[in-house]
Amino acid sequence: MQPEDLILVGQAGNIQENESGPSRWLNGVAFLIHSAIHQARPDVVCIAHSHTTYAKAFGTLGIPLDPLTQDSCAFYKDHALYDEFNGIVDDIEEGVAIANALGSKKAVILQNHGILVSTESIESTVYFFISLEKCCQAQMTADQAAAARGIKTRLIDPASAAQTYEYLGSELWGNFAGMPEFDLLEQEEGKRFEYVPAPKETA
Repeated sequence: MQPEDLILVGQAGNIQENESGPSRWLNGVAFLIHSAIHQARPDVVCIAHSHTTYAKAFGTLGIPLDPLTQDSCAFYKDHALYDEFNGIVDDIEEGVAIANALGSKKAVILQNHGILVSTESIESTVYFFISLEKCCQAQMTADQAAAARGIKTRLIDPASAAQTYEYLGSELWGNFAGMPEFDLLEQEEGKRFEYVPAPKETA
């Protein structure tokens, strides 16, 4: 994906002509969610939201992620649960409700919907989004295996979970761990990302 494949949109939904590619199609549903979060969280640079398979399945349970594994500790006390589903997001109030549920955290599980991750860089958002999807898969697998044996999963104790979070849940770690995803993509596509500054507006 290159800059010309994207559009830059203002807070009111107006497309910035000089800084957007040729496409003028705006996903209104996505805009209502993303704009509400950007307005509430000026620290957020990138937001990723999708309806991935395991996140959708996990979202139907209406529960937060447990500190089951080292990877899931990256979200320890740093993810929220939006425990409502009001259909397609077609008004600003629903976007604001999701932003409020997210609060100051980096991720939110959307009940009957999917997941959303927001951080201070594209790299860390991509990494934590992929990781959260895998954590949803791991927890459902572990819960199913435990239920088959008539036992409960063994959670990581709060002190160890918090200590692991400080390392693996940081913005620095997310940025570092996310970079290989882009290196791999560029190698597979045979094309590097090329940043071209937008032309300056003339008076």
